Parts: sequence; structure tokens; C-alpha cells
Amino acid sequence: MSATPDSTLADAEQLIADLQRQLADCKAERDEGLQRETAIAEVLQVINSSPGDLVPVFDAILGRALNLCGAALGYMLSCDGESFHRVASRGFSPALEAALPPPGPTPGSLAERFVRGENIICATNLAEDNAYRVGAPAARALVDVGGVRSYAAVALRSGARLLGIIAIYRQEVRPFTDKQIALVQNFAAQAVIAMENARLLTETREALEQQTATAEVLQVINSSPGHLAPVFEAILIKAHTLCGAAHGHLTIYEGGDFRAVATHAVPESVAEVLRQPFSPGGFHRRMFAGERVIHVADLASFAATEAHPVERAAIEHGVRTLLMVPLRKNGSLLGYITAHRTEARPFSEQEITLLENFAAQAVIAMENARLLTETREALERQTASAEILRVISSSLTDVQPTFDAIAKSAIRICGAVSGGVFRFDGSQITVATLFLRRRKLSARLSAASSRSRRAAAVRPPEQS
Repeated sequence: MSATPDSTLADAEQLIADLQRQLADCKAERDEGLQRETAIAEVLQVINSSPGDLVPVFDAILGRALNLCGAALGYMLSCDGESFHRVASRGFSPALEAALPPPGPTPGSLAERFVRGENIICATNLAEDNAYRVGAPAARALVDVGGVRSYAAVALRSGARLLGIIAIYRQEVRPFTDKQIALVQNFAAQAVIAMENARLLTETREALEQQTATAEVLQVINSSPGHLAPVFEAILIKAHTLCGAAHGHLTIYEGGDFRAVATHAVPESVAEVLRQPFSPGGFHRRMFAGERVIHVADLASFAATEAHPVERAAIEHGVRTLLMVPLRKNGSLLGYITAHRTEARPFSEQEITLLENFAAQAVIAMENARLLTETREALERQTASAEILRVISSSLTDVQPTFDAIAKSAIRICGAVSGGVFRFDGSQITVATLFLRRRKLSARLSAASSRSRRAAAVRPPEQS
């Protein structure tokens, strides 16, 4: 039998309704896709317009994730490998801000689970979650103060390295869908891209700054051959600027004592102590023992009364974090370079390596100056020898010009203020020539007249 007109009409209406529903679903999916693409495009635009500045990027990512996923509040954390820092948050009331503990991998926390390797963590009702039941501080604050129920959190990873966390919350029991979680993952991937771009940009900028500083120091070395003071000053200023140090000094070791030959932004009262020769002690012993660097995170932990005088002066004038890098040549200690901070903030391994590079430049400058001095002294000796030989050859019958030339050359080469040549005839010593402050005081003295002139004869001790 054929369908009745009424049943045919009903089937048609049902078909139309189904088509309308499908159309609505398609339009909704299209709109959601358009919103997602728009949000992703907007985040990329923020990334491009804020090279190296992650604050606006994190804020944009979190805001769009909350909006598209229908979440009331959320936050983003960054992880530097040792600690977590909140870099963005939205929807947090002042009471919730005050109740939340500092972010970190405490037992039962999201951070602790992500550190252990999880990538996605979701819960339908945080009030029934194990973290809340065991009394995890963050979970307790979110539920009791923030009214949080459903949540989704995604790790920010570059390879196996955890860079941070993005977490979004609802204040009602309404689980996030797989599609919404996938969207949060997309935003997490964008955050990772932004963080890696910022890291690369920072590393490039730092490398350029280091290369520029190194080139400038080398330029000072080349323009001041043998003159170390401007080299040491340039090294200190560049090193402290790039390492974020407040002040410090470059100290050399010679004659069994240390002595500062350059200081940067050191209080004058401390600089006066450093410029005077002082004996090794305290941290210096560790350098003599061969330690690569001396790095003290907080000098406040040391009793000033028990410290070495130089260390005590640093403590009394507000130095908190201390970094000392030895200057070594073939295992021998030539001195050290320091960097100080007035707050307890340890230097990073990269900053320590940077200061080591500047220490190496100081050693190069010292070696160049030593070699230049040795070369100059050797040339002066050769020149003096040549001059004496020339005088000898031109005064074959008169030895006095030879004595004068020998005395003058010896005084000049040895940096003396006076000197002379004395003759011994087997029974007595007489002055052949004498110079004081490079001015001739006595002239040629013959053996016959020396007894009656101003120069006194000196008898040698009797031979046994």
C-alpha cells in the first residue's frame, strides 16, 4: 500500500528538520573553526609583533583559550628547569591570588605530575580529585576560594624538556571536550614556538653582545701594547655589564701577595683595601687548590668577623653574591677577576662561562705585555752591547769612553738611579767613572792620580 498523504508530509518535515539540524551543526562547526583560525592568527600576529617579549604573547594565548573553551579562569606557568613562574593569569580574584601558594612541583600538584612526564591532565570535578582530597594547597585554594570544578591542563614541551603549563578552569561541573583539549594543545604549541623564538633571539643578541665586547677588548689590547691598565678596566666593565654584576675587581698575584690593579664601581673605601698588597686567605686557598671558580650564592651566610679582611670588606659593603674566576697560565695562578651582586642572586652557568672568557682575555693581555717587555729588554741589551762595542772600536787607546758607555747602559737597562765602573789593580779599588741620576759626577781617573783625587781607594780583604 502507498503511504498516506499525512505520513509523507511527516517524513518530509522530519527530513527538513534533519537537514536544518545538519546545516546548523555545519554552520556551528564552521564558526568554531573560523574562531579557532582567527584566534590562532591573532596569536601569531602578537608573536610577530613582540619578538622576544613573551608577556603579551602569553596573555593573548590564555585569553583566547579561555574564550574559545568556555572557561572562567586560568593561568600559564613557565619552567626554567628548576623552578616555576606564573607568567599569565585571568579570572583570579584577589582572594584566590592571596590563597594560592607559589607555583612549584609540590606533591599532588599539576606541576609535579607534569615534571614526572604527563602531558594532558583533566578532571571533571576538582573537588573530588585526589589532589583535593590529600590537601594539596593549590587544589584546596582553587576549589574552596575560586569555586573551581572542571579543569584541563596541558604541558608546554620542547622535545622532552618541560617549558611550562597552561591550565583552564570552569566553576561548574562540565568537562572539557576532546576538541577543546586539542585546541588548548594547539595554543600550547604556539606558546612553545614563541618561547623558543624568544630564546633564540636572546641567545643571538647575547652572542652578538659578547662578540662586540670581545672585539672591543681586543681593540684596547692592540691599541695599548704593554699597557695593561686600560685593558683591565675595559675587561671589567664589559664583563660586569654582560653578566649583570654590580661591581668587582681584577687582582694580580705577584711576590706572594695579591693586589687589585683595576676596580669597577667598587666603593672607594673597599678599593683602597684592595689596592694595597694583601696576603692570600679565605677563598684564595680554594683557587690555589685548583678550583675552577669560587661561586658564593649568599655571603650573608658567612660570619664577617671570621672572614679574610678583603672578604669582610665586601660583606660589610653589601656584597651578597660573589663570583671569583682565577687567571691561570699553564697551571700557575696569575690573579683573579670578580663579579659582585648586591642581592642574593647566583650567576648562571652561561654568565660564569662568560666571565671565564674575559679572564682568558686578561691572561692573553698579561702574556702579551710580558712578551713585549722581554722583547724590548732584549733589544735594549743588544743595542747597549752594540754601542759599547762601537765605543771600544773607536777608542782603542782610551778606555775611559768605554767605562762611561758601560755605566750609562747598565743604569738605563736596569732602571737604576746611579752606578759606576770601578777598577782593581791588584792592591786597591779606584773609581773609573760614576753617574748619579744619569748625570756624570766624576770623570776619568787614572791609577796614578786616584790617590790624590776625591775618589777614595778601598783596600780588599787580605787573602788567607
